[in-house]
Amino acid sequence: MAETSQSDHSTGHIHRSLRTRHLSMIALGGTIGTGLFITSGEAISTAGPGGALVAYVVMGMMVYFLMTSLGEMATYMPLTGSFSAYATKFIDPALGFAMGWNYWLNWAVTIPVEATTAGIIMNYWLPSVPQWIFSVTVLALIFLINYLSVRSYGETEYWLALVKIVTVIVFLIVGVAIIFGIMGGHAVGVSNFHYKEAPFVGGIPAIISVFLIAGFSFQGTELVGITAGEAATPEVSVSKAIHSTFWRILIFYICTIFVIACILPYTDKNLLNQNVSNITMSPFTIVFKRAGLAIAASVMNAVILTAVVSSANSGLYASTRMLFSQAREGYAWRFFGYVNKRGIPIYALLGTMLVSTLIYLTQFIGPQAYNYLINASGLCGFIAWLGIASSHWRFRRAYLAQGRDLNDLKYRSSFFPFGPIFAFILCFIVICGQNVDAFIKLDWQNILISYMSVPIFLVLFIYYKVRYRTHIIPLDQVDLSRSTKGEKYVAPDDEDK
Repeated sequence: MAETSQSDHSTGHIHRSLRTRHLSMIALGGTIGTGLFITSGEAISTAGPGGALVAYVVMGMMVYFLMTSLGEMATYMPLTGSFSAYATKFIDPALGFAMGWNYWLNWAVTIPVEATTAGIIMNYWLPSVPQWIFSVTVLALIFLINYLSVRSYGETEYWLALVKIVTVIVFLIVGVAIIFGIMGGHAVGVSNFHYKEAPFVGGIPAIISVFLIAGFSFQGTELVGITAGEAATPEVSVSKAIHSTFWRILIFYICTIFVIACILPYTDKNLLNQNVSNITMSPFTIVFKRAGLAIAASVMNAVILTAVVSSANSGLYASTRMLFSQAREGYAWRFFGYVNKRGIPIYALLGTMLVSTLIYLTQFIGPQAYNYLINASGLCGFIAWLGIASSHWRFRRAYLAQGRDLNDLKYRSSFFPFGPIFAFILCFIVICGQNVDAFIKLDWQNILISYMSVPIFLVLFIYYKVRYRTHIIPLDQVDLSRSTKGEKYVAPDDEDK
């Protein structure tokens, strides 16, 4: 597609109006969702309490390394397209093209999935009302939030994330009280850590399989890179958000898994619940009920509703900015790069919303097609993480190859080169291990369903590489200038002028 320029299609500019508190909450809010509230129990059931903790600690370390890699690039070069733009600049334009469309697809599909989930949740209270009414309401709500301003998105995410954080904190307090016998009867202590085959059940293969569960739970942390392009002070807010994310992952995920594992034995069938419609079987609900909270199910239902709305809201924001960036890089039609006077990429927003709505409607026309679309985005997040690790590796090498001083970087990853290498290897293992049983049984339909996003990514990459004959950029020719095609910003003080 043709390259674009700012004067071609824009009357406004991107506004840098997201504050540090917004980015910190967005980074954390992206990690707390149904993966923690619903499916965390599956990890304990699969690998035992010890195995689940090991898997989440390792995956948490990997996510932190990815965040430090992204932070180094985002503070040096805060671009709206984030890791897609970095792949274009530091590695190969074909990789940037494929990563951008891969990530856009991931969120464009996630939006209707979360809207559908919201309808299921609302039916808990209002079973006689059709689910689609609630789902359409959520779609309209998140569109309005993203249409108004980037500040409205940031504020919404701040408060939605706060609800989830408070819930987890209360859960940890109640859980510790149950463990020591202060609430819910006798003290359970850590007896479930040596119950039957615990603490490690199923050995290393089981721990590896939990990597998948943990990985999906942590997806969304990379949103801090997308928001860096609209952060008021990216060199400050991004680095603070990344450092706080590490401790919050440790507290909210590791401690939560520990508390659940102490209270519920790994043999408890309720831990295998993965259905959001059966909120009464959520580990959180069970623990709250054991503490005597009669309305636990309703409370957790409300919390999970905030989680799915938050995910849909972030998904629309992220996919809109990615489509905007694709247009600015010349990878999408030029009008998607248009920005209105409020700093909103309005056509990218409308285009993404239209596609997500059409995907949502396919479940009424052809349920099988809808399921295939969902599967097509299954590994997109891990592919994006691979791209982040690879881009940081190339960025740091190019930075040194061009004679620049690392001390000039506003934020520097302390774990290079181990961090990106470790993250790349672990992401690769997770992608390959998505459904090993299907390969063993030669179940080609299952293989296609599980790995669909991989060939889609490869087709995009090969298409661009063959058509435009791109090559890996030599280190001394990597563009380290801090801008992308036509990208301009308005400082916060100028926002309302």
